[in-house]
Amino acid sequence: MSKQKKITIALCSILGIIVIVLAVIWTRFGYRAQSYSNTSYAMGTYVQQTVYGKEAQAAAAAAAQSVTALEDQISWRIDGSDIYKLNNAAGSTWQSMSSSTISLLKTSLDLAQKTDGAFDPTVLPLTSLWDFDGKKHVPTASELKVLLPRVTYKDLRLNEKEKTASLKMHYEGVDLGSIGKGAACSQALEVYSKKQVKAGVIAVGGSIGLYGSKPDNSGWSVAIRDPKTPEKETGSVGVINLNSGSSLSDAQYISTSGTYEKEFTKNGKTYHHLLNPKTGMPENNGLTSVTVVCKDGALSDALSTACFMLGKEKGAALAKDYGAETVFIDTNGNITVSSGLKSRFQLTNTSGYRLAS
Repeated sequence: MSKQKKITIALCSILGIIVIVLAVIWTRFGYRAQSYSNTSYAMGTYVQQTVYGKEAQAAAAAAAQSVTALEDQISWRIDGSDIYKLNNAAGSTWQSMSSSTISLLKTSLDLAQKTDGAFDPTVLPLTSLWDFDGKKHVPTASELKVLLPRVTYKDLRLNEKEKTASLKMHYEGVDLGSIGKGAACSQALEVYSKKQVKAGVIAVGGSIGLYGSKPDNSGWSVAIRDPKTPEKETGSVGVINLNSGSSLSDAQYISTSGTYEKEFTKNGKTYHHLLNPKTGMPENNGLTSVTVVCKDGALSDALSTACFMLGKEKGAALAKDYGAETVFIDTNGNITVSSGLKSRFQLTNTSGYRLAS
């Protein structure tokens, strides 16, 4: 064999090795480079996304639009929304609703019935009175006496066939703030699926949606916030490790309701936004946060509030009925993890926190 031919063969071999190495690098890390992250604002909170795949940027943009569109449908604050029209027509006419709004109202009513009103979508008279996003008013006993009779899920009526809804009495009102952010996560993951992205994660306030597998095929690690952490700081008590498949049926949703989310202090006393529909006051049952993991975004959000209101024992039983998993944190630093999450939960903050047996 000539010297020139040997050099040619050697060069071809080297090039072949380079091609193989590049192929491995692209296979292992290729779609990591095709990731896109952005932050937008909707539903009174930040919407954070990281999406992987060729259509990552387009999918993230479309998902953000879907969250805003849902807000336009279900926010009681937005003139012309389904809930705005429903509340304005309280005590008079039935109103036509979109399919998504009817679905959320149905889920809310089902949960209200199962909890005997511990969860109640007709809390708008109370949330407006307290006004945690504005004047932050502590109601008087006389004010609560007037408003509490107007908070009753039994006066919210649905006609699913006709896609209409009504409120029985004047001055009643629906507030879907305890279910909307989880529903928004579901909307976003539907977009990811339609765009055929590889994977994506979205956080809308205290709700998170997980879709697909990360570039390195590892699971998702979701931190649970330390309830004692000041609002502008970050800190966690533990991490939940989860896996989600490439279809919507395999998606995972995590929602947390905590006393730290919205609160204010007046005359030396601190009040949080998790209002008991029956008393009109912030629920004080020894819990500081409840995290729910399940296969439905809206349900995870609503359940986190419902379980908080019911307390640890009744709340855990309710979640189990829905096939959901929970993490309860109480004021003494005890963390109670449901059986389905025990192998997936890792305590990261042992300063003041401990796993309950």
